[in-house]
Amino acid sequence: MPFTRNIELGRVCLVNLACDPLYGKLVTIVDFVDMNRVVVDAPGITRCVISLRRLAVTSLVVDLNETRSPSKAVLTAAVKAADVDGKWAASAWGKKLARQAARKNLSDFDRYKVMVARTKRKALIAKALA
Repeated sequence: MPFTRNIELGRVCLVNLACDPLYGKLVTIVDFVDMNRVVVDAPGITRCVISLRRLAVTSLVVDLNETRSPSKAVLTAAVKAADVDGKWAASAWGKKLARQAARKNLSDFDRYKVMVARTKRKALIAKALA
């Protein structure tokens, strides 16, 4: 199976270094600086240079028509046309991160309710299998 997540113009990446201010955001590669750094941009984010070591490459690609450093308006239109947010929310990776964020924000009582629901579900399954 060939490698398909190449570093290219329009490739959508996830910033995965926790100390980075853009941590957890989806960004699009718009230009290359050198072999280790790229210029990234996204709607609502200031264009910046970031190391490839801080990025996790996704399978999503935005069609930029091979234009380097497109304007903010062109990039925003391309991201909307590619439905990046919808595709990300529908992907297994995006669902996993959303689930982790939801669990992280649970209160003590919410965790208790989840525990009770899991116990009831286990009891129903055990009763059905017995």
